Amino acid sequence: MREGEIVTVFRSRLREEHVDDYEVLAAEIYALATSMPGFLEIKSFAADDGERVSIVRFADEATQKAWRDHPRHREAQKAGRDRFYSEYSIEVCRCLSARSHDHAG
Repeated sequence: MREGEIVTVFRSRLREEHVDDYEVLAAEIYALATSMPGFLEIKSFAADDGERVSIVRFADEATQKAWRDHPRHREAQKAGRDRFYSEYSIEVCRCLSARSHDHAG
């Protein structure tokens, strides 16, 4: 992580009746996101209670906004609100400082 990068934290819970359709759309949107200029990384996790968290990193605010506003992504966002998610929250953050440690290195 580097200063100035944009991190989106997307927390959600899926509606059980639409999981199969969600997985199809999610694969398409993942492929699109990872092809976007400025895309750096996505990591997704699921908790035992059903909450899902994705952490998405973009190089800067402009490239994150381009992804946010991409027409196909906008369609997927609407499908998420209408069909796939029982709840979700999105936090978009700018990295102010970053440090790391690699014991093996």
